[in-house]
Amino acid sequence: MDTLTTQQRSERMSRIRGKDTQPELVVRRSLHQSGYRFRLHRRDLPGAPDLVFPCRKKVVFVHGCFWHAHDGCRIANKPKSRRSYWSEKFARNQERDAANERLLREGGWHVFVVWECETKDQERLLDRLSKYLGPPKRSVVVGGRHGRR
Repeated sequence: MDTLTTQQRSERMSRIRGKDTQPELVVRRSLHQSGYRFRLHRRDLPGAPDLVFPCRKKVVFVHGCFWHAHDGCRIANKPKSRRSYWSEKFARNQERDAANERLLREGGWHVFVVWECETKDQERLLDRLSKYLGPPKRSVVVGGRHGRR
């Protein structure tokens, strides 16, 4: 049974963001400090990936463990009320994720998913992302202006 009124629950749910979430900001900050440059939420790509590396043809999705029903994760608690609604909701989310990943791969993109629970160990996460992305492109100062090598 829900301990909140319908109005309280509605207000709480309306505060949940789809982008610029805390786990996403952790990933972005870590990669940027390591020298990686990327585009955010390209709506012209299936699923509007959280981070896009166009030159590398690679994308990164940062999934919340609850909303994307991370299997076997301790943070991905299943609600005890309205179980059928939530089961269907999570199934639709997972189907949509799989379809978006398939479309991206068919379009020649490489897809990497970071789960919210994986952002707790930033050193390990950065190591995995660096292996996936390869070395960052070096930025050099050329005649007082930044250039790429």
